[in-house]
Amino acid sequence: MAFNLSRAGIRRILLDIEGTTTPIAFVHDVLFSYAREKLPSYLQEHSADLSDELTKLRNEQAEDLRNGLHPPLIEAGQLETIGGYALWLIDRDRKSTGLKSLQGKIWRQGYLDGTLKAQVFPDVPSALERWHRAGLKISIFSSGSVLAQQLLFAHTEAGDLSKFLEGFFDTTTGPKIEADSYRNIAQALQLRAAEVLFISDVDKELAAATGAGMQTLLCVRPGNQPQENAAAYQTIQSFAAIENPER
Repeated sequence: MAFNLSRAGIRRILLDIEGTTTPIAFVHDVLFSYAREKLPSYLQEHSADLSDELTKLRNEQAEDLRNGLHPPLIEAGQLETIGGYALWLIDRDRKSTGLKSLQGKIWRQGYLDGTLKAQVFPDVPSALERWHRAGLKISIFSSGSVLAQQLLFAHTEAGDLSKFLEGFFDTTTGPKIEADSYRNIAQALQLRAAEVLFISDVDKELAAATGAGMQTLLCVRPGNQPQENAAAYQTIQSFAAIENPER
């Protein structure tokens, strides 16, 4: 069943990345593996430019200790111990702001030297261009840092798709499973929440967006995990199912 943007009164599409525009396997098997491999040397070579990330990681590790989670210890002046904690976070797929910022900077190196090329699902490039030509604005909300988002869409196997996007939001806006995050995004976009369509593969994120008043679609892609509350949402398997707004 197609989703008609005009009938729904949509003025902005807000997209998740992992499992929505981009295969989960690319994120976990390529990006995470690259960051894991490069992290130790990157910390040693670029520590002077990572003061904010290192502070956030130290603070997060201290909070984990207080919560009895037994994270790896961080020793003063020992960058490798911060690296050990960052790897511990990667293993847990933690949506850590400090880690995501660090990963984004590591990936920037890989994208710029051509080692990394981002994967998107085949229907994504044409849909972004189609919506853009129709005058519809498109934004991104991902747990990856804004830098990581911008790099991914600027360096895809289909070319530079960032030219079709306007507005990037990460966990500095708030967690993706909390309604206030989506209220913050609607406010930043200067739109009523009901004028925003959020598309994600995770039902808890859709529940939060719905709670904020946004309209939603559940994206079902190859490799995605089944969602417990999938029946509560209209689903699509391709962006081709989203009809252009009438002009």
